[in-house]
Amino acid sequence: MVNLIWACMAMIGIVYAMFNGTMENVNKALFESANNAVTLSIGLISILVFWLGIMKVAESAGVLKWLIRLFRPIVEKIFPEIPRDHPAMGYILSNIVANIFGLGNAATPMGIKAMEQMKVLSGTDTASRSMITFLAINTSSLTLIPTTVIAIRMQYNSVSPTEIVGTTIIATIVSTVSALIIDRYYYFKSVRRDNK
Repeated sequence: MVNLIWACMAMIGIVYAMFNGTMENVNKALFESANNAVTLSIGLISILVFWLGIMKVAESAGVLKWLIRLFRPIVEKIFPEIPRDHPAMGYILSNIVANIFGLGNAATPMGIKAMEQMKVLSGTDTASRSMITFLAINTSSLTLIPTTVIAIRMQYNSVSPTEIVGTTIIATIVSTVSALIIDRYYYFKSVRRDNK
């Protein structure tokens, strides 16, 4: 549906430009945007490769295992239906740690694996409580180092690309706590409704 909306918007814009006599501006904008997209992508790749390398160094040094051990008691309380040693728990923890470092690209495969494992655990095609909670947490994604945003700010010559770190930490803590509160509210509301 979204693809259809974008296609319609593009066609309406092109037809309007043809009748309005601004087709030359549309062509210029298309080529400039394509050029900017390639330049931005190359800049982001270099930054993401750097941070993925840092993640590998942290993994080899045991920092990631330490962080996973640190978050395990919290995650076990958030996901009480998942057994402690189930593979889903490991994928959830890895996803959270990758999101904390702002590595959404590295977190996505782990998030997909976590969802697959939780589906196996629930045994149905219906989203389980754990799946819904994980989706809420993953969408709000607690981030300490917003590497992708810093990379974009560096690409566009920001005077201080890292000045957003403090506000990012505050915003993502608020969004994650809010996601958990809303998730629990609707869960307990459905439990109360089912018990009536």
